[in-house]
Amino acid sequence: MNLVEKLFGTHSERELKLIQPVIRQILDLQPTMQAMSDEELKAQTPKFKERLAQGETLDDILPEAFATVREAAKRSVGMEHFPVQLIGGMVLHQGRIAEMRTGEGKTLVSTCPAYLNALEGKGVFIVTVNDYLAKRDAEWMGQIHQWLGLTVGVVLNEMKPEERRAAYNCDITYVTNNELGFDYLRDNMAIYKEQLVLRDLHYCIIDEVDSVLIDEARTPLIISGQSGKSTKLYEVCDAFARTLQRGEESAEFSKMAAIMGEEITETGDFIINEKDKVANLTEQGVHKVEQYFHINNLADPENLEIEHNMILALRANYLMERDKDYVVKDDEILIVDEFTGRIMPGRRYSDGLHQAIEAKEHVKVRRESKTLATITFQNFFNKFDKKGGMTGTAQTEEKEFRNIYGMDVIQIPTNRPVQRIDHEDAVYKSKKEKFEAVVDDVVRTHETGQPVLVGTITIETSELLSRMLKKRGIAHKVLNAKYHELEAQIVADAGIHGAVTIATNMAGRGTDIKLDDESLKLGGLKIIGTERHESRRIDNQLRGRAGRQGDPGESIFYLSLEDDLMRLFGSEKLMSMFTAMGVPEGEQIQHKMLSKAIENAQKKIETNNYGIRENLLKYDEVMNEQREAIYAERRKVLNGDNMRDVVMSMINGVVENAVDMSISDEQGPEDWNLTELSTLLLPIIPLPPIRLTEDQQNMTREELKHMLKEQATRLYEEKETEFNPVDRLREVERVVLLKVIDAKWMDHIDDMDQLREGIGLQAYGQRDPLVEYKMAGYDMFDNMMAAVREDTVRVLMHIRVEQKVEREQAAKITGTNRDGETMHTPVKRKARKIYPNDLCPCGSGKKFKQCHGKAIFESIARGEKPSPEALQNAAMAASQEKGGSANA
Repeated sequence: MNLVEKLFGTHSERELKLIQPVIRQILDLQPTMQAMSDEELKAQTPKFKERLAQGETLDDILPEAFATVREAAKRSVGMEHFPVQLIGGMVLHQGRIAEMRTGEGKTLVSTCPAYLNALEGKGVFIVTVNDYLAKRDAEWMGQIHQWLGLTVGVVLNEMKPEERRAAYNCDITYVTNNELGFDYLRDNMAIYKEQLVLRDLHYCIIDEVDSVLIDEARTPLIISGQSGKSTKLYEVCDAFARTLQRGEESAEFSKMAAIMGEEITETGDFIINEKDKVANLTEQGVHKVEQYFHINNLADPENLEIEHNMILALRANYLMERDKDYVVKDDEILIVDEFTGRIMPGRRYSDGLHQAIEAKEHVKVRRESKTLATITFQNFFNKFDKKGGMTGTAQTEEKEFRNIYGMDVIQIPTNRPVQRIDHEDAVYKSKKEKFEAVVDDVVRTHETGQPVLVGTITIETSELLSRMLKKRGIAHKVLNAKYHELEAQIVADAGIHGAVTIATNMAGRGTDIKLDDESLKLGGLKIIGTERHESRRIDNQLRGRAGRQGDPGESIFYLSLEDDLMRLFGSEKLMSMFTAMGVPEGEQIQHKMLSKAIENAQKKIETNNYGIRENLLKYDEVMNEQREAIYAERRKVLNGDNMRDVVMSMINGVVENAVDMSISDEQGPEDWNLTELSTLLLPIIPLPPIRLTEDQQNMTREELKHMLKEQATRLYEEKETEFNPVDRLREVERVVLLKVIDAKWMDHIDDMDQLREGIGLQAYGQRDPLVEYKMAGYDMFDNMMAAVREDTVRVLMHIRVEQKVEREQAAKITGTNRDGETMHTPVKRKARKIYPNDLCPCGSGKKFKQCHGKAIFESIARGEKPSPEALQNAAMAASQEKGGSANA
């Protein structure tokens, strides 16, 4: 705590003092509310609405509205808000973040601000992290709102558009962040107003706000369609990447070394930087790739795809770990959420990395998808007029909440003092010693009957500890991404005396672990962390599973100097110092410097991750401005606006552009290239060939533009007379605008993705990549809008009355990156695929690569590129020799 905080209190303490008088007003109203009959209490809702209609503000009626909800909750669900929960509700109403410890009843906290803001009739969204919580809270807390006469809806993944529309039109809607974001994107792909499901984005309360606005904000929401791109290159690059030799990463290249002209020495074919998660080919590696693919220069633009796929293959093989970053299940790669340890069904790594991992693991490589619509969570949630959030852990990210979302964090005191004992970290030299110490602790604790929850970061660690506990005869349950179907039951039993539970990270965020009486007597739940997470918040969340609502509990983290956090981000000087100390094997290390180093490493990573999210937002701001412009035009069309003025403006724009491109300011009429002008303009607007009469020989360029605009306008007016009634043409205009805008916008998204991918090279030319991206992005958007104008005008000028023009989706949606992909049923392989290390189908007992496939793999080693047919033929030959069937 700094001097200012010592003198004046923390930011939270100062803000809480300002809130206290209002809390006292709410509590003082309790006797009044208790004296009301059910009918009188329910009648408060229409009275509040009437007062708002007459000019009172939400703050004016807040004390009475909160007191009403407090009493209604007691009568409808048997719960009464504690004063600290009322404080949390006020913080949410003010558009801020309420940090409340686990078990403090955040779900009930949201009911007061949700009710108050719903009285305006503009709708309130309560955003949760999964469908289970959305449904649970809507059914549970929704009873309070319904009792008071408000409508409550819930949006779930499997719902149809009409069900979603009805739910969003309720006074209060419970929905996940993903469903809400994707509905926004889908609404902006709709072709009829009747297809829209969302209402205006007025006010939202975000539960587990750090998970939604921080953890998930590193990945934008993406709606995708099918791409026609071949997947064979992924498999070829994967096979070749395995033949390359990994080199040692050179020391950081200093500025002085660069000035002195020193060269960086490289070894091997590629370098892997685990710390920054980067893979790069060395000069030797580039040469090998060029030989293998029979190309002269890998850096040529036409070879960009090969270079990109080779880097992806290296990343997949050397940076992405099975059972840590992803699992393989049912011939499919499933991503594991790094923060919760849960599988994320349907979510795919972007930019081809998912396909590269599929090739690595020899599962079906799915076609790359085409991005149809995308938005970051930062830009989406900033569209709300007001937003509040609640979580158990937000203080460590307050800077990001302030800078990105304009929300400050207020720490709410607990209803009862925290009883949990947080022990100092136990540190060991090696992972082996650490895990043995963890198991010893579990065995000792289990003997007393105290329940234990062991938190791990990876699936691999959870399974290792499970094996070790089995050897010691300790009955236990494992909760990781592989067994997430059993999560609810496993979490429910974790607080029973004698229970031992191993869980990746979170053990079901949003679900309370309740203790039985015997567990309470034995000291409550014991949390054992097996590794520090990159984020201090995640560690705090794990600790927070114990000691809820004043319950007893304890927590301890076991660490080793070999943990990734210390190995990659700890001080080398510190590591060597502890090595030199000669600590005996199995002995615990305790030192203030070590604890400080761990915290500093976490702060360093948090700063780095914040930079990644901030950078994502800066790049997306360019797209966001463009997205807003496009969506605004689309919404005019959907609303049935008369688009004639827009079309006429486009016609004038096409004329302006054609004249500007073919005739300069300095030229007089005698130098005008009217042939070039005709070539540019007439295919779009079918005017007669452009010639000047004698009277027009002295006209200016602006007068020429005016003349051509008048001619084009008359031509379009003639087109209008062909349509009877003219309203038919008005609908045709809307249809054509939608089709052209959607098609061009989708191509533009892809173009911007490719621009961003390649813009990093600008840094080598001493230019700021972001500035270059913005400039190029604006130019590309201008070009896209010019193309929209030209295509729209061309179609409308050539449209015939008898043509049938109907609205249709520009591209078929095949999936999203978060809620499952709708895929065509794959054609199944009729015969088993043969891999290099499989036994040869001929029955020789040798590996395929040493038998019938020997010649093929020797050619690969020489840097040659065998055709897929050659591999297929070798496998078939081996199979036929045996009399079986196989595929390479």
